[in-house]
Amino acid sequence: MLLINPFKQSFRNPSTRSIFNLRKKKDFGICNPVTVGCVSPERPVPESVRKPPYYFKYMPPGNTIGEVEIKSSEQIYRLRASCKLAAKILHSCEDIVKVGNTTDDIDAFVHEKIIAANAYPSPLRYAGFPKSICTSVNNVACHGIPDNRPLMDGDIVNVDITTYYNGYHGDCSKTFMVGDVDERGRYLVESTQECLMESIKLCSPGKPFNTIGKFISTFVKKKNLGLIPAFIGHGIGSYFHGPPEILHYKNSMPGIMEPGMTFTIEPILTLGGPDIEIQEDGWTALSVDGARSAQFEHTVLITQKGYEVLTALD
Repeated sequence: MLLINPFKQSFRNPSTRSIFNLRKKKDFGICNPVTVGCVSPERPVPESVRKPPYYFKYMPPGNTIGEVEIKSSEQIYRLRASCKLAAKILHSCEDIVKVGNTTDDIDAFVHEKIIAANAYPSPLRYAGFPKSICTSVNNVACHGIPDNRPLMDGDIVNVDITTYYNGYHGDCSKTFMVGDVDERGRYLVESTQECLMESIKLCSPGKPFNTIGKFISTFVKKKNLGLIPAFIGHGIGSYFHGPPEILHYKNSMPGIMEPGMTFTIEPILTLGGPDIEIQEDGWTALSVDGARSAQFEHTVLITQKGYEVLTALD
């Protein structure tokens, strides 16, 4: 999720940018740069499918500031079902994320899977987003809109899926490697997945939310990678985005994890610097330096003794 408003603008970290420019240029590896392509019309949703309020009228992104919801057992039951559905469909994308297929093909595949489960693709019409999933390829850091660009050998692509099922949103994403990805690209993807899973292990009752960001900052430094700070994790439930904000960099934001809280963790690591620019479509975030980035995401529940990854497959 954006830490800034989803309109054309840049997000630049002045201190890290100046330091980055003074260093020897980093090795970005072999990358096929991506630009914004042609976007097909939105896909239909049957009348029988339960839809969120923003389907019927434009609504701005959800507010992530405020009191964190403690969910009841019934709410957790419904959320868990939606998360399992999202995870299952994300896993099935292994069949469609291939050289020659377009990101619009992936959107069509996932859309049909979600509709077949009598669920709704949460991104569709959310704050005006035109498609059913986000697909972020190579130098697209986040919120890429599926289009007509065919995937190429060596690409990496993040597929971000959220399902609205029985009144609750389940959110997860994965960066897939397409064909023969170079060594730097593989290192980036594998390190990002490791970063997410190690971050989740820190979750338990009584832990400050900022424990996550502090760990990620140390992790990327150790791995000699960069971090895209403009995007955050968020609370989730009957709402798509809500409190708490999960910052993926070192911070002193207040807030303590409690049983019944649910939120996403979704760090974006990069081979380059932290700066991104939002394109004219209002969503696509391109890295300013052209470097690739990778992202993985899970929805997490804080339990009495620790945590449960709601979007994990059993």
